[in-house]
Amino acid sequence: MDARAYIEAHGNEFLTSLKEWLAIPSISADPERHDDVRRSARWLADHLTETGFPTVEVWETPGLPAVFAEWRAADPAAPTVLVYGHHDVQPVDPLEEWETEPFVPTERGTSLYARGSSDDKGQVLFHALGVRAALAASGADAPPVTVKLLVEGEEESGSVHFAELMKANRERLACDVAVISDTTMWAPDTPSMCVGMRGVTDVEISLFGPERDLHSGSFGGAVPNPLKIMSDLLSGLHDADNRVAIPGFYDGVVEASAQERELIARLPFDEKEWLATAASTAARGEEGYSTLERVWLRPTAEINGMWGGHTGAGGKTIVPRSAHAKISFRLVPGQEPLEIQDRVREYVEANTPGGITAELEFGGPGVRACASDLSSTALKAARSAMGRAFGKEVLFTREGGSGPEADIADILEAPLVFVAVGLNEDRIHAPNEKVEMPLLLKGAESAAYLWEELGAVRGV
Repeated sequence: MDARAYIEAHGNEFLTSLKEWLAIPSISADPERHDDVRRSARWLADHLTETGFPTVEVWETPGLPAVFAEWRAADPAAPTVLVYGHHDVQPVDPLEEWETEPFVPTERGTSLYARGSSDDKGQVLFHALGVRAALAASGADAPPVTVKLLVEGEEESGSVHFAELMKANRERLACDVAVISDTTMWAPDTPSMCVGMRGVTDVEISLFGPERDLHSGSFGGAVPNPLKIMSDLLSGLHDADNRVAIPGFYDGVVEASAQERELIARLPFDEKEWLATAASTAARGEEGYSTLERVWLRPTAEINGMWGGHTGAGGKTIVPRSAHAKISFRLVPGQEPLEIQDRVREYVEANTPGGITAELEFGGPGVRACASDLSSTALKAARSAMGRAFGKEVLFTREGGSGPEADIADILEAPLVFVAVGLNEDRIHAPNEKVEMPLLLKGAESAAYLWEELGAVRGV
């Protein structure tokens, strides 16, 4: 039986198991659901044991548990592949906007609605089916590559203990390539691979002037106004071409290759449809780049909020004592979050006049960007595997969001390959999250072919 036939024969069984898992409300951000996160880890461990993985363990952390599984190849020289995903899910608020119960998996046509169906339980589970399909196709007792799974339980809460977990288990997690299944592809009829994710860092800036609000008639125009200084700081973040104007911000930026930009340009992108999704009437950003390149390939500075002074009803003629703003920076490969934080501090210091005191509070160390090597054997094998499953050429995308992928690449010293079948329309993190069931089966088929293709090569 070939891999596709095996998956078709066991598709209903796979979906039944997935529904059982989706019924567990493993919301890592909600302390009242932490026991459910632990129950989710135990469910996955039991399922992987039933699948045939000889080694399955629940790894505790100072927070919530991860699941580790391993199935060694018969050939000790075969490559080792680590699959990363997560079993925790986002909160479901606002509950009233859900058309179905978030933890009662519901089929509607080809869609399966439930929190976590796309992000990320469905995309984790198809790997177990893919391993069984690869074994059925080969008739072997072990997969053609050593397959390891690491499925964390805190991704939706910032992966706060994940880096230390990997460092503590570096030898157990050693691999030749890391496969990420926590992203999306372009469309059901346009298979694609994510080849990079932006990083992020954020800051809250507070400017303090006089010790109290001052009468603008008595003092206005004669003392520095914190809101005026803040508006200058914020307006100076970008130049006339909408490039970030902070000195040194682009130092080290790794530009996307001509090949990647060409494959992105071939995606069937409709800007009018995209604008409708964005609830905007115009696209605007850094000159010289397309809309997709702006959200995937370029770093950004976004003003998330600003406040200060009188915001209530009626007038209040004052020089306010303080002003505040929140800013987030999306980063690309070659930019280090901590270095960007230094550049932001220098920018604020250089543009804060006498009489104003600036305080900056960063939201942690930030998240580094990551990107795949387009020339790597592993990426070529994954692209070929997805192409076989879908029967079409696989294009490239990136994602504007951020995750722990850069830590995986750095700590395990392994190249990243993204194999995922979620869609942007799956409403991840929003009410009415869903996944397309036929695409999950295509994901399992892609995984089965990937193990086969990687097993045929060396030097991944």
